[in-house]
Amino acid sequence: MLHQAKSLSLHLKSFLETCQSLRLFSTKSKPTRRYPRKDGDDDHEERERNRKEKYGEAGTIHLNKSRGQHILTNPRVLDAIVRKAEIKPTDTVLEIGPGTGNLTLRLLEAAEKVIAVEIDNRMIKILNTRVFEHRFQDRITVSFKVLQVICKDALKAEFPKFDLIVANIPYGISSPLIAKLVFGDRPFRNATLLLQKEFARRLLANPGESEYNRLAVNVKLVADVEFIMDVSKRDFVPCPRVDSSVVKIRPKAQVPDVDMHEWWAFTRTCFSKKNKTIGATFKQKKKLVELGKRTQAMTESKDNVPSDSYDNDDGEEDDEDEEEGGVEGECSSSSLEVEATLFKEKVIGVLEAGGFGEKRPSKMSNEELLHLLSLFNQAGIHFHDHDKRKEKYNVPFDASLIT
Repeated sequence: MLHQAKSLSLHLKSFLETCQSLRLFSTKSKPTRRYPRKDGDDDHEERERNRKEKYGEAGTIHLNKSRGQHILTNPRVLDAIVRKAEIKPTDTVLEIGPGTGNLTLRLLEAAEKVIAVEIDNRMIKILNTRVFEHRFQDRITVSFKVLQVICKDALKAEFPKFDLIVANIPYGISSPLIAKLVFGDRPFRNATLLLQKEFARRLLANPGESEYNRLAVNVKLVADVEFIMDVSKRDFVPCPRVDSSVVKIRPKAQVPDVDMHEWWAFTRTCFSKKNKTIGATFKQKKKLVELGKRTQAMTESKDNVPSDSYDNDDGEEDDEDEEEGGVEGECSSSSLEVEATLFKEKVIGVLEAGGFGEKRPSKMSNEELLHLLSLFNQAGIHFHDHDKRKEKYNVPFDASLIT
C-alpha cells in the first residue's frame, strides 16, 4: 500500500513538473508584464535563460489544435495504454505524433527501441531534451534503450521495420493513417491507438448498428478491432471538444483472396446509400452505365481489343460506310439500347440468384459482401478499371478508397 502511494506521488510530481516547465496549461500567448529591476533578480534571469535554451526562444509551447496537438497528461491512462499494448522487451515500437514525450518515455522503459514520427520540430527538441534528462535520472532502465526520431509527415513517411504501433493519433489523420497501416507493406503484431471516440465507434461498428460504415467493412476484412477503454477529454492539454477511446487493431493471419481494388470499388458502390436495398442501388441508370463501361473495358483489355474495335479498318469499304452512315447510326443506337437492357437483366439476375435484391449494405456481413462480389465477377461484371490497378498493397495509400 505504501509502495503504491509512493509510486503515485512520483507520477504526480513528474506530471506537474513537466506541465510547469513546458507551460502546457496555456495554449495562447500572454502579454509580457514588465516590472522595475530589483536586487536579487539575477537568479531569475539565469533561470529564464536556461529555460529558453531548453525550450526555445519563446520559452512557451503554443499547441496547434489544427494539427491535433492535444497532449495526453494523465499518468494512469498513459500507463494503461502501455500495459494494454503487450510490449515485449525486444520489440521495436512505432509511435506517431509523440508530442512532448509523455508516452514515449514509458514506451522506452518497456521496449528495446522506439521510432517516433513527428512533424513539429519544436516537439522534437523537447522530446529529445526530456529523453536525455530521463536517461541521467534513471540510468538502469533507459540508458541502453534507443530512440529514433523521424521528422516527417506520417502519411508521407516510409516507416522502418517495427513490431507494434502505440500512438495518440492526431484526429485529422485517423482515417488515412489507419488505412496506410492495415493495407501497407509493413507487417506488425498489433496497433494500440488513441482515437476520437466517435471515430473509434465507427471503426468498431458491426452490421445492423447505426454506425456501421464502409470504413469498418474494409478494415475488418484484414484486421480485428478491439475496444480497450474510453479516455476523458479532461485528460488532455489543451482540452479537446470530445472524449477519446483506445482501440487495438490486430492484422488477421489469413486474409480473403480478393483483389483489394475491386473490393474497395465494390464497397464504395454498395455503401453510397447504405440503407437502400442492394436491388435499388444497382437498378439506378447511372450505376448501370458506370458498371457497363467498366465491364466492357475489362473485357476489351482481356481480349486485347481496342476501344474502337467496332469501327471498320478495311480501307476498301470506307466509301460504302459513308454512303450507309445514316442507317448504320440508327442501327448502332438501337444496338446500344439492346446491350444496356441485356446488361441490366444480367445485373438483376445476379442479385436474384444470390437472394441479395432486398438486402441492405448496412446489415450485410463481410462474408455476404464477398459472396455478392464473387457472383458479380463470375458473371463478368467488374467495379474497378483494369488499367488503373496497382499492387495489392500500395504505399502511399489513398484513404478515400476505403472510407
